[in-house]
Amino acid sequence: MKQKIPTETPVYLFLGFLESGKTKFIQETLEDKRFSSGEKTLLLVCEEGEEEYETIRFADAENVELVVLDDKTKLTEAYLSGLQIQYGIERVVVEYNGTWLLEDFFNAMPEGWMVNQIMTFFDSNTFINYNANMRQFTFDKIQNTQLVVFNRFDDKMDKMEFHKIVRAISRRCDIVYEHADGKADFDDIEDPLPFDINAPVIEIEDKDYAFFYRDLTENLESYIGKTVKFKGLVAKDKRLAPQDIVIGRHVMTCCEADIQYCGLACVLPSVMDLQTRDWVCVTAKVRFEKHRIYKGKGPVLIAEKAIVCNPPEEALAMFY
Repeated sequence: MKQKIPTETPVYLFLGFLESGKTKFIQETLEDKRFSSGEKTLLLVCEEGEEEYETIRFADAENVELVVLDDKTKLTEAYLSGLQIQYGIERVVVEYNGTWLLEDFFNAMPEGWMVNQIMTFFDSNTFINYNANMRQFTFDKIQNTQLVVFNRFDDKMDKMEFHKIVRAISRRCDIVYEHADGKADFDDIEDPLPFDINAPVIEIEDKDYAFFYRDLTENLESYIGKTVKFKGLVAKDKRLAPQDIVIGRHVMTCCEADIQYCGLACVLPSVMDLQTRDWVCVTAKVRFEKHRIYKGKGPVLIAEKAIVCNPPEEALAMFY
């Protein structure tokens, strides 16, 4: 009899490098009766560490199908859909490979699979070194997560060093420092923005554009109706109205490979003879409205002033 595929399949993603504590956490989660309500669960393991799963101890072991996927070429929509049909999967728990980009999994997700939760684990003893040498993968595992857990944390370690790395990538996720004795500390370090969001004019220094752009897009409601001032790179498009431009900066989030232009729609106070790659200092009020570059609504800068200026000393904006 052909299995019926559910219209929505919740996906729980557990990220991190080898020996970061993913397996232990998933094991404890699947042992918890509160996590099991009889759903047919696929436990998809994308790397094998030293610790193995004790499936017999799962609270609903007969309804958990463990599949090891150690070959990234198999990470396709067809393969995952096949597993769902074969086993009648209603829920997916993924222990993801630390050196596979998360985008590969998102691209392979079958229709109806919905990410319900993302948690990321790191070994505190190796995290700083991994971040220095494998920044792309560290960034990849933090940018979309809801929780970062630093396992094996020691009181001699500097929380601020870990905090700064995470906050340079995401301001939204929670951070937990878990000690060897099981004690856990929640990160409560205040993380003020590098500019005054309550000032009559929010002045963005050249070095802070990346933080401004990210905070604006993540917390747009905090900026609507406020006036901002910053220096940006112009992008023109023939499809835009004569007074409309896009203004922004090239931003590097983790490495040179992911540099991208992060721009905002801007309506100038009057038509200006501007070309793409000109630099302009704008003072503008932020609105949330329809604009062609968004194919819908988005943050639109209604400029009160726009002055052609010299480029900043560092044209590339980064998260420091």
